[in-house]
Amino acid sequence: MSYKSNNTKNAIHGFFLALAITVAEPSTILPLIVHHFSDNLILVGLFASLMRGGAIVVQLFAAFYAQSYSHVLPYLRVVFFFRFFSWFMIGVAIFFVGDKNPTLTLWLIGIGLFFFSFSAGFGGIYFKEIIAKVFSREERGRTMANKQLFASLAAILSGGVTGVILEHFQAPMSYAYLFMVSAFLLLIGLFAFATIDEPVKTNVSQKEASFWLFIRNAITLFKDDERLRLQTAVSLLGYSFFLSLPFIILKAKESFELTGWLIGGFITIQMIGSMLGNLLLWKRFKGDYIFMMQIAYLIVITAFIMALFAHSPLSYGLIFLLFGIAIDGFRNADLNLILEIAPEAKRPVYVAIHSTLSSIGLFFTIPGGYILQSYGYTTLYLTTLFMLAIGVLTTNKLKKLGV
Repeated sequence: MSYKSNNTKNAIHGFFLALAITVAEPSTILPLIVHHFSDNLILVGLFASLMRGGAIVVQLFAAFYAQSYSHVLPYLRVVFFFRFFSWFMIGVAIFFVGDKNPTLTLWLIGIGLFFFSFSAGFGGIYFKEIIAKVFSREERGRTMANKQLFASLAAILSGGVTGVILEHFQAPMSYAYLFMVSAFLLLIGLFAFATIDEPVKTNVSQKEASFWLFIRNAITLFKDDERLRLQTAVSLLGYSFFLSLPFIILKAKESFELTGWLIGGFITIQMIGSMLGNLLLWKRFKGDYIFMMQIAYLIVITAFIMALFAHSPLSYGLIFLLFGIAIDGFRNADLNLILEIAPEAKRPVYVAIHSTLSSIGLFFTIPGGYILQSYGYTTLYLTTLFMLAIGVLTTNKLKKLGV
């Protein structure tokens, strides 16, 4: 296997994936799209959850079969097709329905986001299995940092293009154009990863006689492995920032005029933060993924403390910069920690248990919308900070286990 070739394909995948899906970034664009069709803040939180939360439904089911596969790439290619198709159809729905029937448009967007996320439930298991097979422990940290670096660069470009489109085309047509064009950019990235050189896995598990027996065994495994339980808790608490993330841009909209250029600028700044984090910070941890997780926690805590007092475009720019740095730190550390913990034969099962339970945090946006609607921004931000603080303390327990 060629590290150079597979690393390049992984980076290309990251570049075009980010170039495409930045148009529905849960911290900026997606809340504005939903808010265009409805003023309900809980609905904004629900759609932010749908962007990624549909994956929870199928990850254990995918792992049940994947543990006995010697190759998973053929199945990943099917997932890629469904992700492209559902993304493109969101744009089609906005284009042909749009303001004529806002309720129907929201339903169609929601269905598209669910299937985009639902297919990712299968894809996430297959993707992590391939990364673990193709790259060594040392290579994984480098290739994922490289991938996120290229993804950040693409998202910076996407932020600029998004700003131009939002400034020159009226909503909701601007949103429709963003989704339809970006679907074909997404397709390029998916094709690149679909040609990666996947080795045969010889140490496979015989799958259980039934899915329900598999679930019982997974529950037993989770109870017996303290490292898995703590790592899942650390990841779940890391998602606490989703309580507030989709609503920060709406608070900015209340504080000053939010032009298309400013929206695109915030996306660009967030992705510059992501790129700087991968270029200057996350590559330097050399396998100390718990420390990486702790630093990511502290950075996002700093961002929310700033959000309590932010009123100007400059202050919000700094907040989005810190988000960009922290989110990729969480992502990199989270992926590598679970691969460190998981034994090879049971890797898909470990990944699925961890992802299924920790991904409940993706739905934090729904109670976040309720807290905001009932108690306001200050209470929402303080609740987020409290949960993030618990997460930092939990990483210390994980460190004591010597993961």
